[in-house]
Amino acid sequence: MTHKPIFQNFQKVILALLFTFSVTSCKKYVDIDVAPNLLEKDQAFTSDASATSALLSIYSYYPTTYCLQYFTYLGGLEADDLQYPGTTAELQQFAQSAVLTTNSTNESYLWTYPYQVIRETNLAIDGISKSTGMSAAVKSQLTAEAKFIRAFMFFNLVNYMGGVPLILDPTELNNAAVPRSTADAVYAQIITDLKDAQSALPATYAGTASLKARVNKWAATALLARVYLYRKDYANAEAQATQVISSGTYSLPALSNVFINTSSETILQFSTYYGYSTVGASYRTSTSTMTIAPPTYTLHNSVMKSFESGDGRKIAWVDSTIYNGVKYYRIYKYKLPTSTVTGGNEYNVVLRLAEQYLIRAEARAQQGNISGAQSDLNLVRARAGLTGTTATTQAALLTAIAAERKVELFGESAHRWFDLKRTGQADAVLGPLKSSWKSTAVLMPVPYNQILLNTSLTQNPGY
Repeated sequence: MTHKPIFQNFQKVILALLFTFSVTSCKKYVDIDVAPNLLEKDQAFTSDASATSALLSIYSYYPTTYCLQYFTYLGGLEADDLQYPGTTAELQQFAQSAVLTTNSTNESYLWTYPYQVIRETNLAIDGISKSTGMSAAVKSQLTAEAKFIRAFMFFNLVNYMGGVPLILDPTELNNAAVPRSTADAVYAQIITDLKDAQSALPATYAGTASLKARVNKWAATALLARVYLYRKDYANAEAQATQVISSGTYSLPALSNVFINTSSETILQFSTYYGYSTVGASYRTSTSTMTIAPPTYTLHNSVMKSFESGDGRKIAWVDSTIYNGVKYYRIYKYKLPTSTVTGGNEYNVVLRLAEQYLIRAEARAQQGNISGAQSDLNLVRARAGLTGTTATTQAALLTAIAAERKVELFGESAHRWFDLKRTGQADAVLGPLKSSWKSTAVLMPVPYNQILLNTSLTQNPGY
């Protein structure tokens, strides 16, 4: 059965609103008339229907087309997760953990586009708050969704860059010289936004419920659990993950069904127009032997060496291809290459249940709950066809959980890169793998052009 993405009917409005958000912010200084087929920003929030279209436009473009893809790829290259067999110099810099301040990929995908999304969420939150034509229920729903998306962007920014400008003002000119906030301040805002979203959103999904392509209460809760884990607030990480697990909404399906767009495991996914994952597309090709080039991103040999004997994920989620006589391992979580898709059944998975079990396992282990941590870890292992963990001490369990995260979450959302950094393992793991590795490479450089534009910005150490 072919599922149409929830945003398909909003294409014209999406393009109109994205354009209008850009031109109206400068209207005080340059009087640009909006074309007859476009809406003024103020008009976008005059009704529930127009405001919903405006909010869906934020979901549909930057988060799915650019941000999620490059948050995933670039972090994967920085870690021992992905390899880049190509020759593009800027991507090689990520693979070598030697990114220059002038790297345009770093500037576009890890700075400019996330801030573009944040800008649009700020405009939406402001427009919704001032609307007199919207119902209270829809105002609450859409504001909460926008706050989740803003929190998701800031979460990735702070993990790639460290403290960043905390842009919350919808007026662009007020943001021109905002300095970097501390990482603690950015995380505080992320937690505030996610708590607001969690309290305002229903447990059900708006739109086509089976596709889980819009944020609900459990998506906000799941990301909040991840944030608390990263902040070493283990009691709250456990509590939030427990809420998701105990909701009864999600389950662990067979490995072959984890990444289809009707998966029972998915907590949140971003819709795509043709039904193939834009993240997975760079892992896949239509033939087993490639004649033009290898996949853009291949699975790192470190991951291949980490699978235990009998791990079903090595069969279900990995395959290989040959180019010029060289064997490359491909990520096979998403099955569909773009070249064969006209109406596929895969979207971009953002949050899923297995991560929540692993979050709770780690949080429990950190709090000395050995049996609880073992139980959560073993649920993920059992789905992969493995026996229960042999780890019985806190230290051994934490090591086992880290190893499980590596083979469960590879190729997804820079999990491995962020894990190595937050647990202080980056030097030990990446130093022997990368001749150019320096400890300061755990943060990307603030783009040189951005410092020229905003002299209040400071550079990260080592650049």
